[in-house]
Amino acid sequence: MAAGAKILITGSGAICAAGRNPAEIWETLRSGRSAIGPIELWDTTGWPRKVAGEVRGLEPAKLLGDRKILKFIRRSDVFGLYAAGRAIEASGITAWRDGLDESAAATYSDRTGVYVGSGGGTYDGQYDYFPLMTSAGGDLAEFGRQLPDVVNPMWLLRALPNNVLCHVGIKYNLKGTNACVTNHSTSGMLAVLEAAAGLRTGEADRAVVAAHDAPIEPQTLVYYDAIGVVAEDTLRPFDAARDGSLLGEGAGGFVLETEASAQARGAAVLGEFLGGGSATEAEGLLPIRDDGAGPAAAVQAALDDAGLRAADVGMIVAHANGTRNSDASEAAAIRRVFGDDPPPVTGFKWAFGHLIAASGMLDTVVALEALRARTVPGIATLRELDAAIGPLPVSTRAQAPRSDIALVVSRGFGGTNAALLLRAAPAS
Repeated sequence: MAAGAKILITGSGAICAAGRNPAEIWETLRSGRSAIGPIELWDTTGWPRKVAGEVRGLEPAKLLGDRKILKFIRRSDVFGLYAAGRAIEASGITAWRDGLDESAAATYSDRTGVYVGSGGGTYDGQYDYFPLMTSAGGDLAEFGRQLPDVVNPMWLLRALPNNVLCHVGIKYNLKGTNACVTNHSTSGMLAVLEAAAGLRTGEADRAVVAAHDAPIEPQTLVYYDAIGVVAEDTLRPFDAARDGSLLGEGAGGFVLETEASAQARGAAVLGEFLGGGSATEAEGLLPIRDDGAGPAAAVQAALDDAGLRAADVGMIVAHANGTRNSDASEAAAIRRVFGDDPPPVTGFKWAFGHLIAASGMLDTVVALEALRARTVPGIATLRELDAAIGPLPVSTRAQAPRSDIALVVSRGFGGTNAALLLRAAPAS
């Protein structure tokens, strides 16, 4: 791929509590509705935290059109396979390949990569062992004797973090460069950056990118609550009364292509990946710097990568997870980079929860929808901007972006920060 050549977005897919495609999720945000509600995956009677962004009425076999695969995958994988599949179908890359002669089709498959951002796995994978631990009564020999009859023999295969990567490649016969990124909340965004790098260096002509997670399960909720990051009932980014984040589940997906690849088949273009960057604060597993140096460094790296100035950015989709220190330091980061006049700022997690590994990917998919609608959606749960974090152009009402370029920010445990820039394609 020639230096400076464009990386285009030709397909997208998504699923979360707010909808089962990018348009539905965008409509939920645009209308100011939150899809967060009572947890129904288990009985939360007596639990201190009882709400999350759960995908209701999930029917995995119907969603994927394949009942057999459910033996080998988890709930999180269902979301990832669905979002990746919808992005592939929307892009038309496999339909185009299937019309080529055998040799050209084989080359096309070899030049199509797959990149996935995945969660590190939730504790529900251990629950298969609980009945056995009880029945064995602490006798390790008895535990071993009962193991083959009690625990699902597919347990290990179901627990693999790269299941979506593998099954997307298998189902769609995609044989190119690939990677699975597991880096807490920045996993999805880093998968996008890895895919873009692969296209830039000529490792592939196109790539499917997806990120998925399903952290709404008992132990995960208990541990997140124990470290003080779970809100009581509402996720209120940048609000004076914010008290934490809320878990969500789902996935997002893109198809990225070189300009030459997209033009060769006359593909419809949704947008363009412009650049990205990442930075680590190195403060510890949970602590983050108050001055916003980490996210500011990631944002500046993204601007440098894209060859853009801060003034070129038309809107900012913040990580905006609703925790007190993260929101405050993110606001500080925005001021470090954009000064006293940043473009409109928003966040999306208030509507569907924090999807952890999939959060940055889903935010990016929805950011493209917002750009295409020329609208910066408001944060409906915002009541009073926290005066302690200083002025910030966030609002409960929709705003107009200053340009067709969006900055998306993602943050994770361990002081990880990532940012990317994308441009919407002109409306047809």
